[in-house]
Amino acid sequence: MKINGFDYQRVSGVGGVSLNVAVGGSGTPIVLLHGFPQTHLMWRHVATDLAADHTVICPDLRGYGESDKPADDYSKRTMAADIVAVARELGHTTFALAGHDRGALVAFRAGLDHPDVITHLMCLDVLPTLDMWDVMHGTSAAVGFHLFLMAQPPGLAEIMIAASADTFFDHFLTLWAKDSEAIPADVRATYLDACRAAVPSIVADYRASATIDVTHDQEDLAAGNKLRMPTSVIQQDWGAALGFDAQALWRSWATDLHHETTSAGHFMAEESPAEITTAIRALLKR
Repeated sequence: MKINGFDYQRVSGVGGVSLNVAVGGSGTPIVLLHGFPQTHLMWRHVATDLAADHTVICPDLRGYGESDKPADDYSKRTMAADIVAVARELGHTTFALAGHDRGALVAFRAGLDHPDVITHLMCLDVLPTLDMWDVMHGTSAAVGFHLFLMAQPPGLAEIMIAASADTFFDHFLTLWAKDSEAIPADVRATYLDACRAAVPSIVADYRASATIDVTHDQEDLAAGNKLRMPTSVIQQDWGAALGFDAQALWRSWATDLHHETTSAGHFMAEESPAEITTAIRALLKR
């Protein structure tokens, strides 16, 4: 499936990796990064709206969708460098960036590593990696069982997930959505097909978030590095549910932060696209 009205092309990222990229509209550029267990298609509603007055770029992250799936190097630093390289190849030296879930972690890293490139930043329904691991403790951590599973050394998680891939990935599409009709059957099938073909790379992406991504966040924290661009965070009220102050955690990383919670489910760009589009437009005016 494709986003209506968007053109598709292969664009080079880092180290010879080629990304599948959808591009539409014209005007100031914004890049939209998808989450798990999805592809760029999750932005189909938001992207077509923003394309009325922006150049909208929607890649499949390395390891996902129709992008290349190298055996390793899934640090968010490398994945963020992919996005900067893609935008540059498309003619954009600066751009706004919004990410959801895994894509939000890539966006977060891009904002820290490339502050002169990212003009505005939005992260949907995540905490920075270092904070995420810190708040996952006790029985409440059961909600993130997949994080611990895919953090294991290579082999076990890949075998277990591949043995029941559709059941595994569909579990999250069902559990995390408050609006069951927001992901129709044909879109769900597209996501499951893509994930089934990408089990090793998806696991490698998550494993990086338990290893090298933590190191990179620790180094930035120690150095006092922060997001300097206008930053917006929209997430479910996980802080109230799990006992932490999400806004305070984010404020420690961003100098110009707008934080809000949503009544939509995790897949908010599909469940409440008008809300997310409005929030992105508000961010771009800051």
